Amino acid sequence: MNRRNALKLGASALAGLYLSPLLGQSHILNAVAAQGPFEPTWDSLSKYIVPDWFRDAKFGMWAHWGPQCEPEAGDWYARGMYEEGSRQYKFHVEKYGHPSKFGFKDVINVWKADNWNPEELVNLYKDAGAKYFMAMANHHDNLDLYDSKHQPNWNSTKMGPKKDIIAGWEKAARKANLHFAVSVHAAHAWNWFDTSKGADKEGPLAGVSYDGTLTKADGAGTWWDGLDPQDLYAQNHPVSAKPSEKSSVHSQWDWGDGASVPSSAYSEKFHDRTIDLIDKYNPDLIYFDDTALPLWPVSDAGLRIAAHLYNKSLKKNKTVQTVVTGKILTEQQRKTMVWDIEKGQSNSIEPLPWQTDTCIGNWHYDRGVYNNKRYKSAKTVIHTLIDVVSKNGNLMLNIPVRGDGSIDELERAIVAEIGVWMKANSESIYGTRPWKIFGEGPQQESAGALTAQGFNEGKGKPYTAEDIRFVQKGKTLFATVMAWPENGAVLIKSLGKNAGYYTKNIKQVKLVSTGQKLEFTQNDNGLEVRFPNQKPEASFANALEIVS
Repeated sequence: MNRRNALKLGASALAGLYLSPLLGQSHILNAVAAQGPFEPTWDSLSKYIVPDWFRDAKFGMWAHWGPQCEPEAGDWYARGMYEEGSRQYKFHVEKYGHPSKFGFKDVINVWKADNWNPEELVNLYKDAGAKYFMAMANHHDNLDLYDSKHQPNWNSTKMGPKKDIIAGWEKAARKANLHFAVSVHAAHAWNWFDTSKGADKEGPLAGVSYDGTLTKADGAGTWWDGLDPQDLYAQNHPVSAKPSEKSSVHSQWDWGDGASVPSSAYSEKFHDRTIDLIDKYNPDLIYFDDTALPLWPVSDAGLRIAAHLYNKSLKKNKTVQTVVTGKILTEQQRKTMVWDIEKGQSNSIEPLPWQTDTCIGNWHYDRGVYNNKRYKSAKTVIHTLIDVVSKNGNLMLNIPVRGDGSIDELERAIVAEIGVWMKANSESIYGTRPWKIFGEGPQQESAGALTAQGFNEGKGKPYTAEDIRFVQKGKTLFATVMAWPENGAVLIKSLGKNAGYYTKNIKQVKLVSTGQKLEFTQNDNGLEVRFPNQKPEASFANALEIVS
């Protein structure tokens, strides 16, 4: 997926200065703005400093869960079900009926989440080593998963489960003493739902509009009588021009390339919904699935949200203890928030803290991934975590949740195995900082370059015992060997006396997972460490504690 063409950001930002009458204003229509030194400008927000809790945590887990998980047919279902001939369209017609008669609003109606136990799942993730937990507050499908003052009908307390999903997750996270995060994606419903107002080009219902064009007047005698589907679909406007990338909304993610530009009313409603979310649930982190901030550069709504969050935290804590993440950031924007890289990672130590977000399957639950056993392994997750941490980053891992609110047994086994490694080796993860170099070995030479906002994960060679990743904590250096050396020893070249990175005499090398002291020899060419005969559990990555 080549989403959000970063090269267009500068040009579209300039265009946006003329498109939005709201830019530069610091008001909130229906809420009281938190007062403080942060103003809704990039220059003002660049005073932000990432809090230590986030830098120390390193590992978070995410429930990217909402009504699009109910069909269990993969990501972006609410868009794909309206794309004639697509896999999700065919699935939808077979399972539910034609999208002119049973649309996504009706999927929401049958979503009940009747096996959801947030406390049990959050505790499972905590046991696996997560230090923060993130819940999805809304997706591009525009349904708020909380008691939403500004989306009063199309939210999960009134529709589907009739539960305050975010309140349930927050209560569980706070009880488990985890930092609580929310992900917000709904800014894009404006053009993401374009497909819902289309119609089949072939077949018996050719030309019959899908339900994305329905209004309140069409609901007489239906289950949604008295409700306006346009409050959900937001399609009472011209569709976006055909993007330059064939059949793609991705190139329009920064509201360029012919995208239909949201109205001021739409932007302000999104803004007020998000302020309401912040004020009700006090998240420690907000993840935005946007180029820079939501609706930028056609509105400054995202800037105002960030300023409100920072000022509110500053007033409460004396320092800013909240985090905002965004994608495809300029150098200036990276000073204002945490850079998030989707399904990928940097290939060098980043000067500022960053995060990668990825999942073990598809973002939304996909029964096909389960049936075909295509989940990422615990080994892959841990290798990603170690590499990311060595480069000054955090890992946010999504465990796809079924429509009913549960996770499957294959996912549970992966989470448990992650926990085995973390319990034995987490000393080499939590609270660490990058060393002089992030690592050595052949894997990095094959790593893929970042494209758009990420998407370079899994493009390199598998890790071997020649691949080492470094971090430090105080005076202790950790070197993680990314496989068990079958010949019984490893040579860490960067720790040779001639390498110039580590000039002190090494006094002790210990295998973190077992506490066992290992025999070693340091010479000009490297540090040779001899491993024990017995492998510990989860020996696919082996942290060494090196003390001088």
